[in-house]
Amino acid sequence: MAVPELWAGIDAGKSHHHCVVVDADGKRRLSRRVANDETALLELLADVAELSGEGTATWAIDLNGGGAALLLALLVNHDQRLLYIPGRTVYHAAASYRGDGKTDAKDAAIIADQARIRRDLQPLRPGDEISVDLRILTSRRTDLICDRTRTINRLRAQLLDYFPALERAFDYSASKAALTLLTGYQTPDALRRIGQSRLETWLRNRKVRNAAAVAAIAIEAAAAQHTALPGQRLAADMVIRLAKAVIALNEEIAEIDTLIERRFRQHRHAEIILSLPGFGPLLGAEFLASTGGDMTLFGTANRLAGVAGLAPTPRDSGRVSGNLHRPRRYDRRLLRALYLSALASIRWSEASKTYYDRKRAEGKRHTQAVIALARRRLNVLWAMLRDNTRYHVESAALAA
Repeated sequence: MAVPELWAGIDAGKSHHHCVVVDADGKRRLSRRVANDETALLELLADVAELSGEGTATWAIDLNGGGAALLLALLVNHDQRLLYIPGRTVYHAAASYRGDGKTDAKDAAIIADQARIRRDLQPLRPGDEISVDLRILTSRRTDLICDRTRTINRLRAQLLDYFPALERAFDYSASKAALTLLTGYQTPDALRRIGQSRLETWLRNRKVRNAAAVAAIAIEAAAAQHTALPGQRLAADMVIRLAKAVIALNEEIAEIDTLIERRFRQHRHAEIILSLPGFGPLLGAEFLASTGGDMTLFGTANRLAGVAGLAPTPRDSGRVSGNLHRPRRYDRRLLRALYLSALASIRWSEASKTYYDRKRAEGKRHTQAVIALARRRLNVLWAMLRDNTRYHVESAALAA
């Protein structure tokens, strides 16, 4: 493989990008602001190719999606070597360059120069079609979960303002029945007027499970408060809106979960991933969304472990040695998928339970033992995907 002769750094933006090309000596050969438009970007690719001549050009960029999506697709379609430099890395590297000013041209030049001198940057390739779809779907699901959490918190805070007994009576994050109750009755006096029997009937008509128990709890809360606080009427109206919003979010999350599972099962690695105890469609989808579905991009299981934050890094200084910590930069979504799958496997897999117990016996805390298990399971999953082999039987691989 020929040594690259040019390095093109891209400071990506929404409407425009800035490109700086440097040679092996770090000298600028091109500096251009280019519109985020296919025609303009193709002209840039042609100009860089002309500059490189018989040599090769390596591209580096500080975004792996969003406004840079079109440029990334064009670079991949034209078989260009592409490296990813996180914005945080660019920010810290900027301190070692002359001048305190910040411009798009300077950032692009730093990106190009870092690509020229560093050998630890991750090649960037978009995932396969299904993995890209899963990235979109899982990102949307994460947004919905966060929206639901915020809405439930507002709902509880609003109830606490005028009806604290009802606020603490139910777990509104898990009880659809309680949310349904709030769409009709939210105040102590309204609950006392309808009474337990009629409230139970009202709930049953709306297909609420355990209607009798829910009605009894609500009436008990109403009996504990006979004081109407200022602003109760308006606050109750806000509670109705918030309860309906949570119900709508729950329905949309359920729809997204169905879409995720359906799309995940279409991936070539789906059955292999699902065969490993602890992985279900959602965690499997998050794994594919974070890795792009192509393990060869990472080279080795150790490299993938580093990206996932499962490979500890030393922080030794002076007489202090053997001081290991989680790396500062890692894919938190990927770590979450691997950690939660390892946690679930302790219950369902004898090999995982044996390995976890051994780590606890060595003095590790629960979290440390689960992380150690996730690291070991990553080796197993890597080998399964490499050899296109399902996890058939419990073996001594994890416990060894």
